[in-house]
Amino acid sequence: MKYVDSTQVQKKMGSRLLANSLAKGLFLLATLFGLVVLIVLIYRVLKDGLPWINVDFLMNRLSTDPERAGIWGAITGTLWLMVVVAPVTMILGIGTAIYLEEYATKGRISSFIKTNISNLAGVPSVVFGILGLTVFARTLDLGSVVLAGGLTMALLVLPVVVVASQEAIRAVPQFLREASYGMGATKWQTIKNVVLPAALPGILTGVILALSRAIGETAPLVVIGIPALLIPIPDGIFDKFTILPVQIYYWTIDSALVAEYANLAAATIVILLFVLFVMNSIAILIRNKFQKRY
Repeated sequence: MKYVDSTQVQKKMGSRLLANSLAKGLFLLATLFGLVVLIVLIYRVLKDGLPWINVDFLMNRLSTDPERAGIWGAITGTLWLMVVVAPVTMILGIGTAIYLEEYATKGRISSFIKTNISNLAGVPSVVFGILGLTVFARTLDLGSVVLAGGLTMALLVLPVVVVASQEAIRAVPQFLREASYGMGATKWQTIKNVVLPAALPGILTGVILALSRAIGETAPLVVIGIPALLIPIPDGIFDKFTILPVQIYYWTIDSALVAEYANLAAATIVILLFVLFVMNSIAILIRNKFQKRY
């Protein structure tokens, strides 16, 4: 029987406990640093932006005069953008996830497609902007209209929806499918009546979070050439438009020339944060209300 030196064991345990304490302290400092930076940013934005938020700011058109400038055009443009992004993302994203999880033959090709879809979720957004500029704005000659911007943003968030929907569908227990088949249901009837209702909370959560990302993105639309100062209000998907993040971007740049633009940008950030907070809260409520355990 091999003799174990208790002193060496205690030293090893002590070094491991010390390493654990150091790691815990390091992670705590990293968390506190992130929270402090976030609190400072939110405080600064609220301090500079809240005094400028009123009915006139929300309902007025964009203007070169800071006292008369409003974001109604940017709000309308953001809503029109979601009119394009939401259905395209949901139809293509959920449809792709259903095919890959329920119909596609398991093999190298299927694994290759899934891996590349997951990798697309990490591609920089400016790359999708270049793709949208090449395909939608120039090749299809759409220009910088709502449809071109919406299709570009749909491509940007599509991998997120596909991956989230795949995970939600994959989480549905297999015995539910087998029970449906045992009752004589076809594959599509099983997917429609059993799999999708069970996976719906996860799918909707992924869709809402993806739309939240689409609302907050700026780089792809800047590449396409979305204008910052647009007086007309868009009335359809073939009109030129601007959105809240683009307006924030350009007002921040122009604040070097006109100091009041920094306050307008801060006020717009507050509105955008409120919209994102509401959308993320809805996603959490959907997940908590409709999630089922099997």
